[in-house]
Amino acid sequence: MRQTTNAIVMIRPVAFRMNEQTAVNNYYQKVLDGLLPSTVNAKAQQEFDAFVEKLRAVGVDVTVIEDSLETDTPDSIFPNNWVSFHENGDVALYPMFAENRRQERREDILDTLEEKGFEITNIMDYTSAEEDGIFLEGTGSLLLDRANGKAYCALSPRADEELFIEFCEDFDYAPVIFEAFQTVDGERKLIYHTNVMMCLGETFAVICADSIDDKKERKMVLDNLKQDQKEIILITEAQVNNFAGNMLEVRGNDDKRYIVMSASAHQSLTSKQIAQLENHAEILSSSLDTIEACGGGSARCMMAEVFLPRS
Repeated sequence: MRQTTNAIVMIRPVAFRMNEQTAVNNYYQKVLDGLLPSTVNAKAQQEFDAFVEKLRAVGVDVTVIEDSLETDTPDSIFPNNWVSFHENGDVALYPMFAENRRQERREDILDTLEEKGFEITNIMDYTSAEEDGIFLEGTGSLLLDRANGKAYCALSPRADEELFIEFCEDFDYAPVIFEAFQTVDGERKLIYHTNVMMCLGETFAVICADSIDDKKERKMVLDNLKQDQKEIILITEAQVNNFAGNMLEVRGNDDKRYIVMSASAHQSLTSKQIAQLENHAEILSSSLDTIEACGGGSARCMMAEVFLPRS
């Protein structure tokens, strides 16, 4: 199984803003005072377009889909939470915590991929769990080590343990389950998505081990990464706040690997961490300040990786 892909889907925003429904447990979101919604969206579009251009310039196959104004979907820019694409032709659809995010799931996006020659053989639909208040938000909640058959999940209101285990059984992954925390107003609160504090590359892992408060759980997670010969690059909670955990390794021209992150994530890294990462792949960063502030997500969240077979 490949850990990285050359093909990704990205959704261009049309009405991006801070989503009040997700802010209840995404403590990375901020209100940008004094900016009109149209200004926020225009800034997000500029950041989005520049980011796509950088990815395409190195040979990443980016399928850009325009969001629709017909639905109120302020977070549509983060498609990796509602869908994942797998090498056997499976597509998984996930249950989402915020009601207005459920409208992000669009069948026409799957049609577009099929038109591009990707083969979809089966859809695994977990979305009925929403009726029971149970959520698992795609590759935000679960980090897939596709090559080693493991899935990592930091449990939270958006990542249900039983549903995660069901996913692992369906897709044949060994579950690695833990809890990760951040300090909010002096209190330790669960981090809403695993991919904020951790990134899995082919030969490395970036992780804020300090966010795993339980020492046994922390050791178990790190042991799993070591078993799979990943170089572990530790980041701090302050770096997590700058989205340094929210990276993704992708492939460009000639299968060259790139570690994609935001400018703020890149700037928060030490020269030693940058050198460690550059031993594995070239860093590609782009400014996503508006998207990060209002959306509480960053570069990784914006890219839904496509591993589907091509005809």
